[in-house]
Order: sequence, then C-alpha cells, then structure tokens
Amino acid sequence: MISSPEKTIKIVIADDHAVVRKGLIQIIDETPGMELIYQAGNGNEVLAKLPDLDVDVLLLDINMPGQTGWEVMQKVHNLYHDIKVVILSVSSEENYAKQFYKAGAAGYLTKDSAPEQLVEAIRKVAGDGIYVSQKFAEKMVSSLKSDSDRALHENLSPRELQIFCMIGAGKTLTEIASELALGVGTVGTYRSRILAKTTLKNNSQITNYAFKNNLVQ
Repeated sequence: MISSPEKTIKIVIADDHAVVRKGLIQIIDETPGMELIYQAGNGNEVLAKLPDLDVDVLLLDINMPGQTGWEVMQKVHNLYHDIKVVILSVSSEENYAKQFYKAGAAGYLTKDSAPEQLVEAIRKVAGDGIYVSQKFAEKMVSSLKSDSDRALHENLSPRELQIFCMIGAGKTLTEIASELALGVGTVGTYRSRILAKTTLKNNSQITNYAFKNNLVQ
C-alpha cells in the first residue's frame, strides 16, 4: 500500500461529462492527502480559472468541446510548469498515449482504470514522477519498431488520429464538426491531411483500416 504524502495534493478536474467528474470526485474525497479544488466542464473554463488556483495535478479529458485536452495540455505545459497533467481517455490506443507523453503529460489513464490506478497515478506525478500503467508499458514496448515498420496511423497527430477514428466509426464530417465544435471546412482539412499521411484513398479505406487495427469497435 502506498503511504499518503505529507502535503495535500491539490487537484483540478476538466471533463465535459458530469458522471465522470462525479466518480473522480468520489475517489479523491475518499483518499487521504488529496483535495479537489476545482472542476470544469470544458477546456476554456479550466484555462480561465488556473491563474487563480494553486494546483498540483490536473486530471484532463482528451475529448472536450471547444479546446481539446491536447490543446489545453500544451498551454498548461507551457504556462504552468509546476502543474502535472494526467490525461483521461476512453482510448487504449498506445499511439495516443505516446504522443501525449512526448508533449509533456505526466500520466495517461483510460477511463475504465481501477480507482487504485488513479490514486497511484496522482501520487506518482505529484511527486515529480511519470505514471505509466503496466498495460501501456507493455503495449509501448511491444510497439517499438523501425520507422519503416510503423503502422500508418502512427504518423498522425492526436487530433488527426481522433478524427481518423471518428471517420472510421462511420461519422460524417458534419457530425464530427458538431461533436468537436469545429467548422466543417476545418474537419475537411484534417481529413485531407489524414489521407495524405496514411496514403489511404477514401473514407471506406479509413473504415476498413480502423477496424482491422482495432481503432474502433
């Protein structure tokens, strides 16, 4: 059992799902040495509030309306060097995790992780460590390969990969634009970049590739 730190860890949650926030808050409230000081439902809200808060750890959802977790994390990493960011995602795709770690995330957890993993991650990063779950560590090691052997989707940025998976799941550009609070033209530009980077020809090929590589279910 990991002992509680002497200093109370001050935590902020940013997630657009109230049910998810409620579950995270319950875990934090039941854990000695941790304190929730603010919760936000979107990226703009948390960025506006951070200057007024003394934060140790930010639990950050990837997929939020407006500014995504990726965009928020980059700004936090550049402006608030003492805040440790733990990414929360529904995706177990290791390429997502790798790109967030490269960009400065201190931890990455899927939302189906056990409460004990969340507590361990918060304590680890609050102590200036990097949290990598055993599942992701194994995936990352097994995926190490030469550039020539890299899967096509590993060339995509986190936002491109997100849109790639949404196209693969059968969503239209209009649906994607609405869900991500982007313009249809912007989503179309992302699609063009995706096709260029992956050498795939159309949405049908994206869908086939996504299912073949277990990027969508």
